[in-house]
Amino acid sequence: MEAERDDVVILGAGPAGLTAAWELRKHDVPTKVLEKDPKYVGGLARTVEHNGYRFDIGGHRFFSKNQEIEDTWTEILGDELLARGRLSRIFYRGRFFAYPLKAFNALWNLGPIETARCLSSYAYARLRPIPNPRSLEDWVRNQFGWRLYSIFFKTYTEKVWGISTKELSADWAAQRIKSLDLGVAIRSALMPSRRTSKKGEIVTTLIDKFRYPRLGPGQMWEKAAASLAEARQPVLMGRSLLGVEHSGGRVRSVITRDEAGRVEEHKGSHFISSIPIRELVGLLDPAAPDDVRAAASALSYRDFITVALMIDRADVFPDNWIYIHDPSVKVGRIQNFKNWSPDMVPDQAKTCLGLEYFCFEGDGLWTMADADLIELAAAELARLGISQRDQVFDGVVVRQQKAYPVYDDVYQQRVAVIRDYLAAKLPNLHLVGRNGMHKYNNQDHSMMTALLVARKIATGSGLDPWKVNADAVYHEDVRVGDKDLSGRQVPARLAEV
Repeated sequence: MEAERDDVVILGAGPAGLTAAWELRKHDVPTKVLEKDPKYVGGLARTVEHNGYRFDIGGHRFFSKNQEIEDTWTEILGDELLARGRLSRIFYRGRFFAYPLKAFNALWNLGPIETARCLSSYAYARLRPIPNPRSLEDWVRNQFGWRLYSIFFKTYTEKVWGISTKELSADWAAQRIKSLDLGVAIRSALMPSRRTSKKGEIVTTLIDKFRYPRLGPGQMWEKAAASLAEARQPVLMGRSLLGVEHSGGRVRSVITRDEAGRVEEHKGSHFISSIPIRELVGLLDPAAPDDVRAAASALSYRDFITVALMIDRADVFPDNWIYIHDPSVKVGRIQNFKNWSPDMVPDQAKTCLGLEYFCFEGDGLWTMADADLIELAAAELARLGISQRDQVFDGVVVRQQKAYPVYDDVYQQRVAVIRDYLAAKLPNLHLVGRNGMHKYNNQDHSMMTALLVARKIATGSGLDPWKVNADAVYHEDVRVGDKDLSGRQVPARLAEV
């Protein structure tokens, strides 16, 4: 099977890959999307179904500071997007703590003695910060103090990443963790101000609300793939990548094998990759230089297991998800999918919980039999006091490779080696998305990188997708008058949605 020479060939049918195809269709650029999974589109944002119960691979809020991304979601799915209230808390020592952290809630739950220790530790950290923090541990200690860091960040973060917080880059913390200002918290509690839309004001409505597809995030990407197929922009499923062939300073084709074992060649003028950089570099034919292959092979990833348990109870906890900081259990986070959308379960008298375990491919958790993982998850729910073992009546396991690109202390240098090589030697091969760029992006960031790449292909100019990045304020607040990721100001109407 050969594509027309002006096709854009896209590797991966996740949010980034499908967004690139969606945008290119608007410019009348033909595309072909190649997806390894034989059944599901959406990548990490797919929705899996088991006996009528639907669940995410991690839980995905549809919330963006960028109005264009919000408009794209509406364009694809329309009225099937629900407005949902957000509740996510930390479960620690049998108590629930607000997340993002709220100073008074956290300190009240900790009790007077621990509160005094935390306040003292926080004050010391603010007065004597570690200069130029490089590790996640140093960065969080500077922002919260050692005791709050130890209670609320160390255990959970090391569950997620499987390495010491001393080995994780401060970049990840700066992107993903909202800092704490106790002075602001005290003023806000004692003298709450009226919410207006003056420029620069933090508008917190978007913390508390988000949108969500009625049947889970996979519904969004299933609809996008179907619309592309109707427009003769195919999404080919079950395609295993065999090679990325290049010559004369350009990628010429991608070689795949379909489920029937047939080898296919997909030619194109441009190629967009959302697959892990490590895999992409390994597929290049002829092979990349030794230093590029070494940089790619040294990139690390964290893998992920969801154990979905069906519970014979209508209500378990009111949160969309909770973080488990208890070091006595292996589970790191628990999703309550009915609280994302009631249509995620077929029977409102039941509940579906997704227990999330972070691991490395090939380790003890990853290789554990499905039945043993289901038993472990049910036992840990009981140990935490969330549900009784005999209330679990069904379960299923989903394993996700390379869910999180690891930010160790040298990942940026490794990615830079690969970027420089591709820019100089293969300028028609473009990287987008979380794994495609080895950037721990949210769904909307990944989509924005794809929009920018697609426009650059279609028009010959555009913004740099590598400047699309995450920051702590972006994830939880929006300021009226801020610029969104496309350079436009955030209007009051967006901030007040």
